[in-house]
Amino acid sequence: MQFSRLGSSTLDVSRVCLGSMTWGLQNNQHDADEQINYALSHGINFMDTAELYAVPPSEDTYGETEKIIGNWLARHQEKRQQVVLASKIAGGGLRWIRGGAPISAKTIIEAVDASLQRLNTDYIDLYQLHWPNRNSPHFANHWPGMVKFSDVDREQQLSEMLEILQALQTCIDNGKIRHWGLSDDTTWGINTYLRLASEHNLAKPVAIQNEFNLLHTKDWPYLIENCIHEDVAYLPWSPLGAGALTGKYIDGARPEGSRWTYVQRNGLFRDTPHSNQAVKAYVQLAQQFGITPAQMALAWVNQVDGVTSTIIGATSMAQLKENLQAFELTLDDAQQAAIGELLQRFPSPF
Repeated sequence: MQFSRLGSSTLDVSRVCLGSMTWGLQNNQHDADEQINYALSHGINFMDTAELYAVPPSEDTYGETEKIIGNWLARHQEKRQQVVLASKIAGGGLRWIRGGAPISAKTIIEAVDASLQRLNTDYIDLYQLHWPNRNSPHFANHWPGMVKFSDVDREQQLSEMLEILQALQTCIDNGKIRHWGLSDDTTWGINTYLRLASEHNLAKPVAIQNEFNLLHTKDWPYLIENCIHEDVAYLPWSPLGAGALTGKYIDGARPEGSRWTYVQRNGLFRDTPHSNQAVKAYVQLAQQFGITPAQMALAWVNQVDGVTSTIIGATSMAQLKENLQAFELTLDDAQQAAIGELLQRFPSPF
């Protein structure tokens, strides 16, 4: 396993980050234990969760994933320092999470304490803002006109962001979190937090996780360039396009128990005729390479300049083992060129 520095922090994290959002719905405690133990035995030291999980989110499963990880930690306290544990505070809009309140100093203090209790730990290594208070161009809202940036009250946002920074600093000073980061945010969001942190001598963000995969490359090149030069770790989530890039959903297929058989909060927005064509082409190309479509998609993300660690998830041990093998692969120049041709054919299929 290879490792990278987590942005401007002092932490070295594995190039693979074990995602956990299926634990508590599609996966039970035994499944999660098996995945965690296997991941650690293969060099993974980085694990990502959120108070929101399991996914698809619901009032019934809120906090369940953190509890599952906490149960594992309670039985393996000697391994806590081996794990770089990341979690997230939910943004506003979900009534069963603090009445749908946006992120504020008050909600950060409450959420951190609740996550620590569920996780059975004294500290969280990387605490992330799951999505910003303002509307952001994520979850298929990245087309022109879908988010109106000029409607944002800039001064209000700056005030809220400074308040958030101060609350995060309090959590750091109290030893409850070590570092903090962003999720589903933009270049403006990164740079505004960096500027405010510098102006007020507060901890700056060390990482951002956004969706990034062969079907969704909107962060290249501008946001990723920014991450490189500002020393902010870039952590792609959904590197398989919510499973689409495995090929298992081609032409409307819905394997029993798969993620797309569950009701999705934002709908199946990745399931478009254009995406279907793109996935078919990627599956065919992977077959020519002699690897699985999932392995090709993961190997490609891993080799993108600026990527620090790729967040992977699995509902079975077979999937986890297949996915981990992808990070032992190196796509050569000819293979990268062939993938690049398809990227140009299908630049934004959803």
